[in-house]
Amino acid sequence: MATTSEKRIRNHRKIRTTVSGTSERPRLSVFKSNTTIYAQLINDDAGITLAAAKGTDAIKVGKDIAKAGMSKKVEAVVFDRGGYVYTGKVKALADSARESGLKF
Repeated sequence: MATTSEKRIRNHRKIRTTVSGTSERPRLSVFKSNTTIYAQLINDDAGITLAAAKGTDAIKVGKDIAKAGMSKKVEAVVFDRGGYVYTGKVKALADSARESGLKF
């Protein structure tokens, strides 16, 4: 039987087959550790990270990544939940990024 982290990695691989970031709509990637939540805006065509934010409060990280994206003139993104279930911190990050101006 697969562990929780193995299931998450398997789910993330499935998601990444369809979700890809471009220069017009970069990918908003989410990663959670035990203490910190990370968010990145990634252009997969060029293979570069446009902006990144991290912290312990998902709402603040969502606002920070939206602010960083807006400064790079990014308004629309593709959301990559990283294989995590869309509840709790992942949902809070997404909602705060939407409220701060990102569209997805």
